[in-house]
Amino acid sequence: MDTIASLFSFITTPVSWVIVQFHTVYGAIFGPDTGWAWGLSIVSLVILIRICLIPLFVKQIKATRAMQTLQPEMKKIQERYKNDKQRQSEEMMKLYKESGTNPLSSCLPILAQSPFFFALYHVLNGIASGTTIGVINESLLASARQAHIFGAPLAAKFKDGSATVQALGATVTDVRVVTAVMIVMMSASQFYTQRQLMTKNVDTTVKTPFMQQQKMLMYVFPVMFAVFGINFPVGVLVYWLTTNVWTMGQQMYVIHNNPTPGSKAQAAYLERLTKHVTHHGKVGRRSEKAIVKAIVAKGRDRNEFERKFINGLTKAGLAAQADGSVVKSEGQAVVETEDGVTTATTTTAAAKRQQPKRQSKAQRQSGSTKQAGDAEPSTSLEKSEEPEDAKPAAAAEKAAPKSGSGTRSKAQSGQRKGGPQRPKSPSKK
Repeated sequence: MDTIASLFSFITTPVSWVIVQFHTVYGAIFGPDTGWAWGLSIVSLVILIRICLIPLFVKQIKATRAMQTLQPEMKKIQERYKNDKQRQSEEMMKLYKESGTNPLSSCLPILAQSPFFFALYHVLNGIASGTTIGVINESLLASARQAHIFGAPLAAKFKDGSATVQALGATVTDVRVVTAVMIVMMSASQFYTQRQLMTKNVDTTVKTPFMQQQKMLMYVFPVMFAVFGINFPVGVLVYWLTTNVWTMGQQMYVIHNNPTPGSKAQAAYLERLTKHVTHHGKVGRRSEKAIVKAIVAKGRDRNEFERKFINGLTKAGLAAQADGSVVKSEGQAVVETEDGVTTATTTTAAAKRQQPKRQSKAQRQSGSTKQAGDAEPSTSLEKSEEPEDAKPAAAAEKAAPKSGSGTRSKAQSGQRKGGPQRPKSPSKK
């Protein structure tokens, strides 16, 4: 470990200088030789480093989202070239290049933080061995060796013997109890951070080997932290516990405000956003507008939770716009067409749906017969019930010229009421 730490000796001077500056501030409040002054200096160093790493963290989030999006394509490549590993690697690199993603981007914060971690370890190891390092001179070295956190010296380790611990002014029991509690807290925070990432912020619609790897790492990382934590000084445990707590809180914020599409966190977020938008009638924050804009732009590629969000706005009389804003749709309804385009149709469409259906030719003829004379309305049912010998007469009556109700009434008046009918005379020409 000392060999690895010595490789990062170029950064020990800046790290030691930052710790000394914070110690000057906290020493004026709690006393220069107290564990609070030195412990809070280490915590402040962590916060400063993590603030500087926020841009890399944002890049890590984007890279992780891009990798999750590519999981179906990666799975197809693995199945297609499962017997040709070289071709599989080439196709993977081609896919990364076309999509503009880099698998190593998700490891950037850890890689960027590692030099500070090893430099801090080198500084604290120098304090434990009584060696000045960086800007820490003899007086600061003596002050750091007298500092204790809950009875454990900053430079003490879990595996240190009684002679080493007594030289630092402490007991083995105090050192091992404090270091054991800190190791358990460090491992538990790492496990919870990974667990909330897997249970809340993973797209449940895609089942890939990547998810199985993440699930395995959820159990492997805490064990690794526990094993390595035995060899870490108390000051390094403070550093690592602080950075784990920071990561956990930072990830909770991201999951709450910018969840992964298709995850349970997105379902909860869109449900909250629906209630907020329907209550206020608008989208307030810029991040919310960006999410609404992305949902509208997806069209038919929306997942179940995003379609539910759009339908919720529709029921509330609101319409999501392409710029991420939400407007009232008075007399309008948002309709998602088959091609995924969200359009607004006015209420005339509903009025058209309420219009009577188009009648068939037989229905129109039946209606015209009723209008011409209401004496003998005929229906298809009555026609079917007529005897066979009456059908020719009905056909002849239909073949007669349509001269209106007056002609029909005259023809009926020419017939005698009752008794034998007068035969028709032949026409005279």
